[in-house]
This record gives sequence, structure tokens and C-alpha cells, in this order.
Amino acid sequence: MIAFGPVPSRRLGRSLGINNIPSKVCTYSCLYCQVGQTILKEAGRQVFYQPDELLGDVSSKVEKAGQMHEPIDYLTFVPDGEPTLDINLGLEIDLLRPLGVKIGVITNGSLLWREDVRTELMKADWVSIKVDSVIEKPWYMVNRPLRILRLDLILDGILEFAHAFKGMLVTETMLVRDINDTITSVEEIGNFLASIQPDISYLAVPTRPPAEKRGQPPREEVVNRAYQQLSRKQNRMEFLVGYEGNTFAFTGNAREDLLSITAVHPMRRDAVEDFLKRANADWAVVDDMIGRGELVETEHYGKMFYLRKFRKESWS
Repeated sequence: MIAFGPVPSRRLGRSLGINNIPSKVCTYSCLYCQVGQTILKEAGRQVFYQPDELLGDVSSKVEKAGQMHEPIDYLTFVPDGEPTLDINLGLEIDLLRPLGVKIGVITNGSLLWREDVRTELMKADWVSIKVDSVIEKPWYMVNRPLRILRLDLILDGILEFAHAFKGMLVTETMLVRDINDTITSVEEIGNFLASIQPDISYLAVPTRPPAEKRGQPPREEVVNRAYQQLSRKQNRMEFLVGYEGNTFAFTGNAREDLLSITAVHPMRRDAVEDFLKRANADWAVVDDMIGRGELVETEHYGKMFYLRKFRKESWS
């Protein structure tokens, strides 16, 4: 089945996923990938499904969702591999346009050095690009790319695409403990993101079982430091750690609301105090959440921050 969902997405509302690449064909074999190791590492674009087959499957899902009164905000190319390996990606976007739903693509950016890939992605309404490192050694260690790929060309391609793209551009950076989470590595990522100015930059850590045991999340204090570093150079910075819930929705339940907010960004102590005052709650709520392992307290430049503890699911 090519189309799946619609599923709730914090970034895209209700998203109907399009799996246009068989599992697992990719340009990378990321250390942290929850889908597992790449079976076929490939950089050559090719046909995986016939465009008419993809259109038929997506159209059927859209029709059924409509019959069930299920809203769809985006048709999203989010396969088990790298979506731009699909040589028909641009044609497929054109074929899906008459369905009247916005189109998104989640890519690792590894083929953006190619003019044809940049041209086809220009047709999308929303594009997410992975930027895990702009330094070669951690890039090789985290993303484990096909050896023929060159990081400098990829970064140049991302920069060229970002300056020409008229839709919504977001980036995603996954931090892996002791590899790309150093002060220098994060600072260089921040400098690059500042040069492309995405609408939103997302910071993520592995929260589900990774392809390799080495793909561990950094400690919360390291993630907080990285967030602060990146925030100084970005218009909008958010965590993207796979938490469920209605982000930023104030429900009147202080605990749930704090979990929701701190899943998106750290809160300084004074901000938490102001929030509790508005929620008619006291600091005992925070102490209890720390005791339960739901919140983590960490210091950065002399100020205390609170963020949601990153859950690790089934790491056996």
C-alpha cells in the first residue's frame, strides 16, 4: 500500500502519508533510524511505482477519508527511504494537484545538489530538510551516506533551494550523543541554518529504538544547551521529539499543559512561575513532575530551565 492515514502530525495537522519508496532504499543509513538499517544504499533516481498507481491509491484514500468526514491537511511524501530517489516525484506532485490538498515532502536533502531534484521539490507547498551536521566527520558517523555523496555539494544545493523556494521550508536536526551534539558541531549547524532562514527549525533526539545501539539521545542538559545555541540564530526553533498531545493548548490542567509546552521548547524558571500563577497552581506541581521523571531541571548560563524528559521506548 502506497498511501496511509490520515494520521495526526504536529507539523502538518492531518497528514495522508505517501510511501513512494520501498523499504529500505535510501542515500543514507542513519545511525538513529527507527525503520532500521538501509537495505539498498542508492543515489541514482529510478522508477519505484508507476505514477498512475500512486495517484489511484492516494485518490482512493482521499475519497474514503471524505466519506468518513476525516479532514486531510496535507498529502505528505514520507516513505521508508529517501523520497527524491523517485524519478517521477515531480510528475506525481502534478498528478496529485487536482485533489485540492496541499503537498509536503520530507527529505534528507542528500540529492539537492541535483538541479532536477530542486526543480521538482519547488512544486511542493511544504518541504522539510534534514540537517544533522555540516561537518564531515559527524555527518559520516550519524548519517552514514553513500560514499559518492559530497557534503559540500549537498549544503550548496540546500542553500540554493532555500533561497528560491516559495513554499514553507522547515529543517530537522537530530542530535546523537557524543557525535554531533558538541558545542562546535551545533554552532556550525546554527550558522548554516541562519544562512538559509527556514520558517521553522526543529531539534530532535532519538526516542524510539534506533538502527544501531550507538544512536543514543544526548543528556537533557546538552539538548537544552543546543536549543539555546540554535535559538539565537533562528526565527523559530522547536523540539520535535514525537510526543503526543495538543501542543500549546491550555486545558486548565497545569501538569498536562506544562508537559505540552516543554515538549516543544524549554521553559525558564520565571516563565514556569508565571504560568503556574495564571493556572492557579503552585510549585509543588513542578516538584511532583520532577519526582515522577516527567520534567528535567537543568541550568544554562546561570538560569534554570525545565524541559520534558525524553522518553525512550523499548530500548531492549
